[in-house]
Amino acid sequence: MYKLLLRPLFFLFDPEKIHHFTFSLIKTVSKIPGVSAVFRGLYVVENKRLERQLFGLTFKNPVGLAAGFDKNAVLYNELANFGFGFIEIGTVTPKGQAGNPKKRLFRLKEDQGIINRMGFNNEGLEAAITQLKKNKGKLIIGGNIGKNTSTKPEDYTKDYLECFNALHPYVDYFVLNVSCPNVGSHAKLNDKDYLLELIGAVQKANKTFEKQKPIVLKIAPDLNNVQLDEIIEIVNQTQLDGVIASNTSTDRSGLKATPEQLEAIGNGGLSGQPVKDKSTAVIKYLAEKSNKAFPIIGVGGIHSGADAVEKLKAGADLVQIYTGFIYEGPSLIKQINKAILKK
Repeated sequence: MYKLLLRPLFFLFDPEKIHHFTFSLIKTVSKIPGVSAVFRGLYVVENKRLERQLFGLTFKNPVGLAAGFDKNAVLYNELANFGFGFIEIGTVTPKGQAGNPKKRLFRLKEDQGIINRMGFNNEGLEAAITQLKKNKGKLIIGGNIGKNTSTKPEDYTKDYLECFNALHPYVDYFVLNVSCPNVGSHAKLNDKDYLLELIGAVQKANKTFEKQKPIVLKIAPDLNNVQLDEIIEIVNQTQLDGVIASNTSTDRSGLKATPEQLEAIGNGGLSGQPVKDKSTAVIKYLAEKSNKAFPIIGVGGIHSGADAVEKLKAGADLVQIYTGFIYEGPSLIKQINKAILKK
């Protein structure tokens, strides 16, 4: 139904506008008595063999929703009815910010991809906490945190710490988002010395809480082997809990979209099928080179059960979807869980 009826209709409209419309639609429909139960019956796969123990947490299944979809934590309770094992909210910044100028979200239909330059648009820390207080405990929630665009370089760590300390009681694990190509001072966020400083500061803050939360690092798919070796060193040196591989890509090679189309779109992070092989290669390299020394969450171009299984075979412990969810619809989660059970 989704691919035959809803997707063709949704794809007639501006991607960002339809994103907000579908949020309102799911929110409204879910308030109708019995609808949530119908969704669960259609999409949720209950099986003990799908459970994963990671970071000291028990995931009902290994399929998650990546950050960027439910930025402000307004829909995670309803999205839980589609069968996810975990949902990552954010990226959350200390202060609400509008992000980059519109138009900033573009579909590459032939490539089954998306280019975005949203720029960490979100309503801010307090708004996210207000929503997270409504958590019905249906599934694990991750908190993806970042810095405000206007923050000076010397205050980057302060931004991350503000988000970390405030969100700590409300999320189950944290993601340090240092790899988004759509925010300023991208270079500093990927500098090894700065990463060590940032991770150390957040880990120190973590120890002040009675119950410590897992912390993972989200990395770009465009890193070369030398840079990936540095990531492995950083994780080993800091004893970080894991890595998410990977964020969106700035590479435009091999696309069906014409150079003219891409020039009209402009800069931004590419996601979906075009980054599938690249993100899988990063996962495989990290897993093999580190001798599977740390957990990996695999994300990038998962549009089928086979795509997800490929990520898991490459070395991922969990997977996340985003663009695939938009192109394939909510049945994708069920397809992935069934494919994992067959594996």
